[in-house]
Amino acid sequence: MITLRPAAERGQASYGWLDTRHSFSFASYYDRNHMHWGPLRVINDDIIAGGGGFDTHPHHDMEILTYVLSGALQHRDSLGTGSVIRPGEVQLMSAGHGIAHSEFNHSDSEPVHLLQIWIMPKFTGVKPGYQQTEFAAAEKRGKLRLVASGDGAEGSVKMWQDAKVYAALIDGNESVTHATDPQRHVYIHIARGSVHLNGQPLQAGDGARILGESALTLDQGQDAEVLVFDMAWDGR
Repeated sequence: MITLRPAAERGQASYGWLDTRHSFSFASYYDRNHMHWGPLRVINDDIIAGGGGFDTHPHHDMEILTYVLSGALQHRDSLGTGSVIRPGEVQLMSAGHGIAHSEFNHSDSEPVHLLQIWIMPKFTGVKPGYQQTEFAAAEKRGKLRLVASGDGAEGSVKMWQDAKVYAALIDGNESVTHATDPQRHVYIHIARGSVHLNGQPLQAGDGARILGESALTLDQGQDAEVLVFDMAWDGR
């Protein structure tokens, strides 16, 4: 079963310095039909104006992925980490038993466009941690590149959940097929461009909840950048 989540139906908010879209309930946006999908709790599509950002704030017991699409994001946290995240890089902050961080546009004039993704961990109260890895465009061109996983396979960032996150760049005649376990929760998010999922057209910002399918095909892409989440979920 594939259930589409059109971009236009997402929650949205604008604060001057921030324009954001929420695929799942977040902050003042509440939709009991879109609370989470398996352990996937948040996909926020954020555009932060030059000089803008989130002041220091706390998190706990959440795996937080940051995926920058354009521009650059400045990160600082209570572990002493300071970094700049750019397109092609994946940041994972394991909040564990508690961490505080800030995120600001690295530029005073140009916007930064990013996805902030929260995945509920399998274990709570773990030691907080930070990882950041670059994945070259060639590794994602016409193929699924594992960028985050529960075991750190293939150089992916390692999170506290039985989940795999893949990134792909699909254009023209390129086609990607992903074999899935029908018992696992799968979610697809179109970060940019357009693509077909098992024959159904999807545009930037669209998502799809998938359960009970054995294979997924992404093709007919037009400058598409796609994230695929393949997750076990026992409800805990």
